[in-house]
Amino acid sequence: MVAVSTDADRNLEGELASASAGQVGIPVDAICVGCGRTRVKRARPAEMDQPVHVDPTDLEASDLTSFKHVCHRCQSATWWNPVAVLTGLLESEGGEQE
Repeated sequence: MVAVSTDADRNLEGELASASAGQVGIPVDAICVGCGRTRVKRARPAEMDQPVHVDPTDLEASDLTSFKHVCHRCQSATWWNPVAVLTGLLESEGGEQE
């Protein structure tokens, strides 16, 4: 399932390309529990309580657990809650980077 952010002004591909999204893992739209900001982040399946070789296209945000990642607004590593699995971004870049 391809999930789309509800914020039409965001550039999800640009967010994914940013170093702040991370370098490896499944792209997800996630909310920082510290400041409430929603950003595209990459997280490995194991970080979200999923099998290492899970097919990202089979995942729903409700399948995923919170994961730790840097929040530049909070200026620390904090917990992020996934709200959407962005498989469309995976498909546009030719697959998951591991």
